[in-house]
Amino acid sequence: MIVDDAIFMRKVLREILTDNGYEIAGEVSRGNEVVTQYEAIRPDLVTLDIMLPGTDGIEALKQLMQKDPHAKVVMISSLGQDELVNEALQAGAKGFIIKPFIPKAVISVLEKAQR
Repeated sequence: MIVDDAIFMRKVLREILTDNGYEIAGEVSRGNEVVTQYEAIRPDLVTLDIMLPGTDGIEALKQLMQKDPHAKVVMISSLGQDELVNEALQAGAKGFIIKPFIPKAVISVLEKAQR
């Protein structure tokens, strides 16, 4: 499941993932929709942007981890968000991807998160 408020970023990430054999179970644009959609589709992996309208990505991650402590979530961040990335990792994220996306790096992080 891809979570990002920017349509363009979801499109880029979708292309990287599908080009590498991943199936997209769903897409979400708002933080307050993450838990509901996760419970509805039960994806194997979630990519979750830190900066989202409404409920931010960190809070959405915390809510998701309360519902499913085994959820595999990889955070998406822009450069310069190191403090937020560390908070996300402490809250249960399995890794993080930096924008702008580098396809090989994205796939490497996702593979590690699924182990």
